[in-house]
Amino acid sequence: MAHPADVGVVLDPLHLYARRKAPGRQVAIVSGGGAGHEPMHAGFLGPGGLDAACPGLVFTSPHHRQVHAAARGVAGPGGVLLVVKNYTGDVICFAIAAERLRAEGVPVETVLVDDDLATEGTPSDGDDDGGTASQRRGTAATVLVEKVLGAAADRGDDLASLAALGRDAAARARSLAVASRAQTSLATGQPAFELGLDELERGVGIHGERAASTTSRPPTRELVAGMVSELLTGLEAAGAGVDDEGVALLVNGLGGATSLELHALRALVGDLLAERGVRVATSLVGTFTAALDMRGFSLTLLALRPGWAELLAAPTATPSLPALPREEAPQVAERLDDASAPGSGDSSTGSPHGQDRDDAGAAVVAAWAQALGEAHDDLTRLDQLAGDGDFGDNVASGLTHAQRRGGTLSAAAGAFLDEVGGSSGPLLGLLLTELVPAVRRGDPSEVGPDVGAALRSGAQAVTRVGGAQVGDRTFLDALVPAADALDAGASLVDAARAAIEGAVGTAQLVGRRGRSRYLGDRALGAPDPGAAAVAALVVVLAQVLDGSPQARALPSPAAVASGTIRE
Repeated sequence: MAHPADVGVVLDPLHLYARRKAPGRQVAIVSGGGAGHEPMHAGFLGPGGLDAACPGLVFTSPHHRQVHAAARGVAGPGGVLLVVKNYTGDVICFAIAAERLRAEGVPVETVLVDDDLATEGTPSDGDDDGGTASQRRGTAATVLVEKVLGAAADRGDDLASLAALGRDAAARARSLAVASRAQTSLATGQPAFELGLDELERGVGIHGERAASTTSRPPTRELVAGMVSELLTGLEAAGAGVDDEGVALLVNGLGGATSLELHALRALVGDLLAERGVRVATSLVGTFTAALDMRGFSLTLLALRPGWAELLAAPTATPSLPALPREEAPQVAERLDDASAPGSGDSSTGSPHGQDRDDAGAAVVAAWAQALGEAHDDLTRLDQLAGDGDFGDNVASGLTHAQRRGGTLSAAAGAFLDEVGGSSGPLLGLLLTELVPAVRRGDPSEVGPDVGAALRSGAQAVTRVGGAQVGDRTFLDALVPAADALDAGASLVDAARAAIEGAVGTAQLVGRRGRSRYLGDRALGAPDPGAAAVAALVVVLAQVLDGSPQARALPSPAAVASGTIRE
């Protein structure tokens, strides 16, 4: 088992216990619930957390024998505090265990956590076998309640004080959860309930219970703003209005949300609370109360009393329950003050070849940006077939930075080199850098050779830095045919046609560079997104610099970038 130095297990009846405890702790804290919510509760065992945890079957409460045995095994000289989530099965089994413990002379108190705002005012707590005195389900606020209690127990608080503290914390906490995909049923291997791509379950339970209604999916800011408003209103209605102490915020994943998404939500919630004059004193972000692999998240606000932030910040020695540090203002700078650094003189608009001297370069950037913007979803789809799906976002980021830098071709070159990570950004930056001096007004017969030389130099730079060759299924397969055509005296229109043909041909190539090389022939049938984007660039060059009827008759750059051209 994991963490054997910290966690012990008893098989009959099944429960887990902390192998270490703080020396000042006089009262043991015991909790539990159905499996599928990990790391709650087993991950919270140890100093600063729980003394024992009782796991049930998936989404099923532990039976009273487990709770009784766990509490007897860890009871301190000051007794046992049971922390119970408000689901009927949990309430019943913990209550029976508490009665048995009292009959045996073990001092025991119970804290009921009932934070789920979605079930306030409903006829039952979400189970099929009846309701409890409180109708709200117990969900992710349990994490914060147990953290506060663990720290207070470690400092030596007695049973009555801990029970009062826990009940007060539970009363001052509210949670709300949303999901875009149900958890996978262990029986069928399919989602436990169906949701459309544009639908959300707003008010879903941690046992996979559906919400009272399914809603359409609003923009993220609108969704989260509504949740924050409901939580603050719920706290106010409970007599737990937020004061100068601020709130503790828990942004909790339900099992299928990524760390990146949860931290982005944390930033958004912080901004929304600040707009309402609410201070986030401390916060916790991550998956702490899951519903198997449900794709969704919950928000919990705990209205703090004096001293609670210190309890939340107290150190722990548990597998999964960290200390919550006090919030500090973020240190954010637009950019490093590195004016004396080499090459920093004009990084906002410059390139190794200087700025554009006319509007041609800006017209190229604008037309290419429009094409790639229209083809963004297709570029992402193509990259997902053969890579990690970030190409559309990367080129969009580069072109956005280019517009911020002035929208010239030299600005685009600097933006892709300086601002876009991965492989596509710097390699496209090298190509654009070579194009800057070639893109100027003039007779197409003069521009063509210059552009051809620039494309050739760009291809050589890409090979030098990235190691790719023609035939490796990269954008060289569109770039080099265009350069070859111009070297042979062909027009920019012919070069564009050669680039399109090269991009289309990548659909029949097995990748030998980039992430597509890991897939073998699985990517066959779809063109390389980088080649499609570069072919679109050459089409834009022809249309902007040539402007002839033949150039205007070329396929649209957006169609070329989307990979839908098949000839």
